[in-house]
Amino acid sequence: MAVIPKRFKFKKYFKGKIRNEVKNTTLNFGDYGIKANESGRLTPKQIESTRRAIKKIIKPVGGIIRIKIRAYLPVTAKPVAVRMGRGKGKVAFSIAPVKKGMLLFEIYCPIKDVALKAIRQGAFRLPIQTLIIKK
Repeated sequence: MAVIPKRFKFKKYFKGKIRNEVKNTTLNFGDYGIKANESGRLTPKQIESTRRAIKKIIKPVGGIIRIKIRAYLPVTAKPVAVRMGRGKGKVAFSIAPVKKGMLLFEIYCPIKDVALKAIRQGAFRLPIQTLIIKK
């Protein structure tokens, strides 16, 4: 069994490639959802912005939102004006890797028009192409 030295507190990950498509993505909770139409990376700010946009519209009519993704992969960055070399930078933020076909958000809303408006507004906040799906 290998012993990890004390100077390595957290492992710094590599970005990697997001390749495969997700299969069998169906709505489990709500009537409408946002599905990724391309692969990419989402930051927690983008996920939160989308959540707020949807929640603002569906809350008055009794709608519920479920977020199906989470930012768990750390991304490192070096400070500005630092010379090359001297190792990898510190962890700056985290990302959520998104595969094509992955279900990102699900909502339940009793009024169809309000649900579609909310999903559309949420999809505008995302930097990747998305599809609106319904049950």
